[in-house]
Amino acid sequence: MSPTALPAAGPEHGHVTFLGAGPGDPGLLTLRAVEALASADVLVAEHEVLDVVRVHARSGVAVVNTEPGSSSDPLPGTGAPQLTVVDGSSATAGVPAVRDAAHLVMEAARGGRRVVRAVSGDPGLDAYAAEEMLACARAGVPFEVVPGVAAAVGVPAYAGVPLRDAQGADVRFVDARTASDRCWTEVGASDGTVVVSTTLDSVAAAAGELVAAGRKPDTPMTVTVAGTTTRQRTWTATLGTIALTLKQAKVLPSPEGGRPVIAVVGERSAAAQRDQLSWFENKPLFGWRVLVPRTKEQAASLSDQLRSYGAVPHEVPTIAVEPPRTPQQMERAVKGLVTGRYEWIAFTSVNAVKAVREKFEEYGLDARAFAGIKVAAVGEQTAKALIAFGVKPDLVPSGEQSAAGLLEDWPPYDPVFDPIDRVFLPRADIATETLVAGLIELGWEVDDVTAYRTVRASPPPAETREAIKGGGFDAVLFTSSSTVRNLVGIAGKPHNVTVIACIGPATAKTAEEHGLRVDVMAPEPSVHKLAEALADFGLKRRAAAVEAGDPVTRPSERRPGARRRRTTT
Repeated sequence: MSPTALPAAGPEHGHVTFLGAGPGDPGLLTLRAVEALASADVLVAEHEVLDVVRVHARSGVAVVNTEPGSSSDPLPGTGAPQLTVVDGSSATAGVPAVRDAAHLVMEAARGGRRVVRAVSGDPGLDAYAAEEMLACARAGVPFEVVPGVAAAVGVPAYAGVPLRDAQGADVRFVDARTASDRCWTEVGASDGTVVVSTTLDSVAAAAGELVAAGRKPDTPMTVTVAGTTTRQRTWTATLGTIALTLKQAKVLPSPEGGRPVIAVVGERSAAAQRDQLSWFENKPLFGWRVLVPRTKEQAASLSDQLRSYGAVPHEVPTIAVEPPRTPQQMERAVKGLVTGRYEWIAFTSVNAVKAVREKFEEYGLDARAFAGIKVAAVGEQTAKALIAFGVKPDLVPSGEQSAAGLLEDWPPYDPVFDPIDRVFLPRADIATETLVAGLIELGWEVDDVTAYRTVRASPPPAETREAIKGGGFDAVLFTSSSTVRNLVGIAGKPHNVTVIACIGPATAKTAEEHGLRVDVMAPEPSVHKLAEALADFGLKRRAAAVEAGDPVTRPSERRPGARRRRTTT
């Protein structure tokens, strides 16, 4: 625990943590922030950061969204009505919205509750949290401050724009919304770097203020919108050309002109330097919307890997898991585990682990029932599911993570060392002849038991279906032939601008049979190798565009009429 953590909250006043959630990237939350969120009773969050911080809060935490006009969960145990933040034009005696937020915070802290008040960026630089802190101080409510990465610092770092170098030039931070004439005059007379917080449609006005105050029109300027997120976009220009640059890029005029941006003015934002330092936007799949036809549980590590390449994964389940039609066989097998019927149990999927775990819970059993039984897992993800259950597998394939890979490492039955010759194989209703036949060949008796059934999932929302068929996704990852058939069945064929990536030849053949052109093939049957192959494809595509002098675009940004020929069989 952090040494700054305060003792338990008092019975009357509670305790408030003012927490900076950073400029947008969830990975920029500090360890102290995650620690505070995990112990919060009430979470009071700005709308922009709610999704970033909510995942770290404990289950059942009350959430108060401070977006004007919104309401949220009542505080647990109070019976109070839902709390709402009202704006300054409301009927609450004309108090500013910030004071209403302070009332919410103190109301939430009553009764000894721990409250986390989460704001964008840093509480002291990006937000007006000082008023709320003063209100807590006046009311005797103890509080602490957990700093966050300020937008004015984090966004330039993600845009590849260093604010200082070895010469240690002066850096000034300006909020264009509140800057006075004196402020513009001072930064205009300086030759240091100026970091301006403003909005997209006010960038040109801020540039004009700096030129009027003495800055040369040819001073380099970078403008970044949606900084530190996969929607980030940066334009490089000068103070004199930024208005034209945004117009030519068709960014302005726009109904979204009020979006916040960070502009950096000075020699250190020069285009030549940013081209070399723009590490974030140069990720191989930056901004790509990638369709992952798996459940959230199955896709968790794959989605994390895609995010590391700059992609935006979108999980769409193509199968649903249901109990077996006749549960008696599964019930007998689980009882056999307890009575010593088996030497081994082999798990071929995360769903098999889940099915056995649920049956254990039904009988009041836990991981201790595996004592004396050897456990095999078909791959890393299945092994992780077992470890989460409290079981460390004895056998995981050292090579290919498949039934064939498992058989490569499976020991033959030896009557001298193996007192029991039977293996319990809980599986889906889809046959696993390869594994069963291989185990029998090795001398084992196999109880091949249907632990769950797989059925086609319900269609995704209409918006997702339209994006699939209309080219709204940049790529789709197919991890089996069934994911191809099921996705086409529930949502339609992906548009021909969408990059199709397949885990192996059999899956690729099924995709081609459905009229899809396969662009990427994994070098080996692994979902992580498939993601790597897609990233390599994106990297080569980016390099080709740069070499040709063309703008780097995503596949979904192709002209609607630019259709490519598909491979047919």
